[in-house]
Amino acid sequence: MNELRVTTVQADLIWENRLDNLQKFDTLLQGIERSATDIIVLPEMFTTGFSMRPADLAEPMNDATLFWLKKKAWELDAAIVGSFICSENAHFYNRLVWMQPDGHFETYDKRHRFSFANEHAFYTEGGRRLMVEWRGWRICPLICYDLRFPAWSRNAPATFGEAEYYDVLIYVANWARARRVAWQSLLTARAIENQAYVVGVNRVGTDGNGIEHTGDTTVVDFAGETLFRRTNTEGVDTTIFIRQKLYDFRKKFGFLEDQDAFEFIS
Repeated sequence: MNELRVTTVQADLIWENRLDNLQKFDTLLQGIERSATDIIVLPEMFTTGFSMRPADLAEPMNDATLFWLKKKAWELDAAIVGSFICSENAHFYNRLVWMQPDGHFETYDKRHRFSFANEHAFYTEGGRRLMVEWRGWRICPLICYDLRFPAWSRNAPATFGEAEYYDVLIYVANWARARRVAWQSLLTARAIENQAYVVGVNRVGTDGNGIEHTGDTTVVDFAGETLFRRTNTEGVDTTIFIRQKLYDFRKKFGFLEDQDAFEFIS
């Protein structure tokens, strides 16, 4: 398909309250009609906020959050993506789930843990990048702090054992107001250097640690032009991507073919 409809959901997360957050997102998604969008993007740790209490808040992969994602993806006939606090094999992960309407899902565990907030002390790092194909588009979903590390985000198929370049790069986040300039600047940089659409979905409001978030959920095109931005308010917004525009731009400006080859050492 030439068009891809991407819906971003910016929300004021309820601190460490899974049930109330799931109910909140039920309400926020009510206005989306079935088959009206292709992808729905939620913030990082969308059921709890960015908490360092995984021992109290983590859930396994067969619990409420996964069932909720399955239900919403089926109801809306759209892929839905966001991260939550997951427990598995005596480890805790900041785990992103990519859920499709048929119940098929894939996961990505956050690689770059935010040491400034001591995330590395509580969560195990991920070891592989995720690439999904959805309705003819190739998509790479990552988590928050990953944005600061261009090598991990690089549109370099040979380096990561991938078959083709990705078309869309997604970041789900809890990115603080104090670093909002970096958020906006790095999203644009990742779009330009990787010649891809970039989606950054952030939360809004003040979390349980008193950290303020302005949201600034942003969509940037392959040339670095901002297509959409929402600041300070909750909202559900859809942006349409055009495949032919992306491919025409890459054909005209063949920068990806000129990039340096490198080996990624984990």
